[in-house]
Amino acid sequence: MTVADTLSASRTDLSIANRMLANEGIFDAFGHTSMRHPTNPKRYLLSRSRAPQLVEPGDILEFDLDSNPVDKNHPPLYSERVIHGEIYKARPDVMAVCHHHAPAFMPLVICGIDYVPVFHLGAVGGVKPPFWDQRKEFGDCNYLVVTPEEGASLAARLGSHNLVLMNRHGVTAVGTSIQSCVFRSIYSAKNAEYQIVAADAGTLDPLSPGDAKISGDIATSTTGLSRAWEVWLRRLAQAGGMPPGAAKASASKVSAKASKSKPKFRSAKKARRG
Repeated sequence: MTVADTLSASRTDLSIANRMLANEGIFDAFGHTSMRHPTNPKRYLLSRSRAPQLVEPGDILEFDLDSNPVDKNHPPLYSERVIHGEIYKARPDVMAVCHHHAPAFMPLVICGIDYVPVFHLGAVGGVKPPFWDQRKEFGDCNYLVVTPEEGASLAARLGSHNLVLMNRHGVTAVGTSIQSCVFRSIYSAKNAEYQIVAADAGTLDPLSPGDAKISGDIATSTTGLSRAWEVWLRRLAQAGGMPPGAAKASASKVSAKASKSKPKFRSAKKARRG
């Protein structure tokens, strides 16, 4: 495959990811996801400013790590693109970034409630990922992350984690591929939903740190990632949401492979009652 073919496939994959996250309820008119350039690690790919549900391969632009568009004759851009650039700059291991305001997460980020994994798939969000409070560092604001300093501060708070909660704003997730980033975004939102409902129903009995560590590899060490991507892709197609020209997209072929040995999952604990 030529460099041009690789880039074309990446643009298709990214447009599918945007639409998929919208179809699964993570995005509405707002939110954005990106991926590192497939052949140039000092660049990344991100759509022009457009609702994620409508993103097409032709909307995907190239940016340097300072979040400047490579093409100077560009259409309107997302104002928060520095979120992506500064994370790619700080984390060479990150290959995809997703910033969203999923409804399931909003009670946590509004009330300052720690995210804790309450079921095995929720472990992809990590154990108590950090909070970032823009107002504490930068004063009164509109909560848009638009300056390099704000983006760098968010990236520093993310640190080595795969998820960072943004007070009164939303969430940013990262992954080692666009597929793993989508998986983390969707299942961490499911966990946030269950966490709030469970806390209202009784005393939470979250996964232990050991449980979470074992379970957190689900997206990379089992066939779960490819299985989930396949069903989300099918749902997107059934909804008529596939981008133009993506009927035979390579995005349906997830690169992540299951490990030879199956992970050992611990049996569920009896719920503790306070």
